[in-house]
Amino acid sequence: MENNLVAISSIIVALIFVSLAIFQELLTMGYPLGEFTLGGYYKTLPKKLRVVSAISSLILLFMAVVVLKHANVLKGLDFLPTSLLMWIIVIYLALITLANAISQSKKEKYTMTPLSGIAFLLCLFITLT
Repeated sequence: MENNLVAISSIIVALIFVSLAIFQELLTMGYPLGEFTLGGYYKTLPKKLRVVSAISSLILLFMAVVVLKHANVLKGLDFLPTSLLMWIIVIYLALITLANAISQSKKEKYTMTPLSGIAFLLCLFITLT
């Protein structure tokens, strides 16, 4: 049963990360969603920050792979040090959740804080199991 919960949790986290990667790609393409990120300072991200969004989307996809591999949902990629990477992801999500919670942007605070918080809790569960 515990393995099933870990697998289900990892799939949920991977879906969150893929959804956020798509969101980052929309920002990269210039969609006016900037109020949901980076403190809500921009409606449409400037070109320099679009590069950051593109890189963020790749990192999010990598994080999804790490979580799925750590939970043995994905096979292969045995060279990945998933235990270490999972702790890095957990710490990152904790910091991001705090940053989102104190954001001046209400859209970021009320949308991204719950998403990053759920991802944090699920990743912590997966890492500790």
